[in-house]
Amino acid sequence: MVNSSPAVAAHAEGEEIEVLESTDVLPVAPVDQWKSLFDKYDPENSGFISTERFRDLLVDYGSELDPQKLEVLLALADGNADGKICYQDFVNLVSSADELEMSNKRSNSFRRAILQGSRQLRNSALREEVGLGLSRRLIRHVAYETLPREVDRKWYFDSYTYCPPPWFMLVITIAEVVVFMYYGLQLNRWVLQVSSPYFLKGPLPYHPQLRAQAWRYLSYIFMHAGIEHLGLNMAMQLLVGVPLEMVHGALRIGLVYMCGVLAGSLAVSVTDMTAPVVGSSGGVYALVSAHLANVVMNWSGMKCQFKLFRMAMALVCMSVEFGRAVWLRFYPPAFPPCPNTSFVAHLGGVAVGLTLGVVVLQNYEQRLQEQSLFWIFFSVYTIFILCGIFWNIFAYNLLDVKLPPPP
Repeated sequence: MVNSSPAVAAHAEGEEIEVLESTDVLPVAPVDQWKSLFDKYDPENSGFISTERFRDLLVDYGSELDPQKLEVLLALADGNADGKICYQDFVNLVSSADELEMSNKRSNSFRRAILQGSRQLRNSALREEVGLGLSRRLIRHVAYETLPREVDRKWYFDSYTYCPPPWFMLVITIAEVVVFMYYGLQLNRWVLQVSSPYFLKGPLPYHPQLRAQAWRYLSYIFMHAGIEHLGLNMAMQLLVGVPLEMVHGALRIGLVYMCGVLAGSLAVSVTDMTAPVVGSSGGVYALVSAHLANVVMNWSGMKCQFKLFRMAMALVCMSVEFGRAVWLRFYPPAFPPCPNTSFVAHLGGVAVGLTLGVVVLQNYEQRLQEQSLFWIFFSVYTIFILCGIFWNIFAYNLLDVKLPPPP
């Protein structure tokens, strides 16, 4: 038996994949059974068998494996560039797959073992499947919209069950609509609600005079300047946020969204110190910018239809909403000396999306705590939050900022 496998060259859609060194300790059972079968196909005791024999071994004895694991192993056989399989590499893959079944998550060793053979599990395998119901077609569509690698798409398509549903984005959106309707009925105003003298008097919007009330740095997302503001944010939130949550889960998407929300309000308090803030644009822009950046960086791997058109539409929506916010900020305020709401929260959300958000979206089903870039960007974000807190405590008095009267 070989103690350390040689380097295996593999290419995944035009890029080289890191080689998995085979130094793990072999499990006892049922690997012994696989070893005897491996030796049967390796009578020279060389430690290697050809990919053709390896495939025959899987076909003959693969009934002991679940179909998903068997398909991955067959892909490894088909995609190996050397034309031969080392027993230790095979054991590493099987043992990693066993770990997968126990945790229902793919470890980094499992991913590297798959990538060592091939990134692709049969080109266009999902596209060619016929007879799918509406829900399965939706899952396939979401896979091609959000994931650049075929192996990830296949894994997602096989494992996603709508349980739990994408509840985070749906709950946030419903809450925003309910709050907007409440204030619309109370103020008898549906367009430019922010021009009402009672709009900022509630407990939700961020106001520089009330910055000591810490919840306002998050709760401002439930208030919107008008139906046009709510409509654009809700459209981007549902069209981008829901598919992302279906793939990456509520915890990760909620992390990116809320980080964008908090960064947005703190960015306003640092750079536009006299302005209030309303709207969910900080969180929305974090998700949309992260998704668009992920599409651009994996352009050749993203197989979604009308990709360029959809990117253009997303950019148009972002530009229109941002342009509306800039215009509103510099438009003469309805109730001076209180200025109109700020647009800087959009930029805070974009900054979060292009850093922390991109790392989250690129590491599908991988442990974020094992990603160095995640900790780098999260540390930078944490430093920014701490600096923003100290700024709000001391800077306003030191700079003698003339704040508008409280609402």
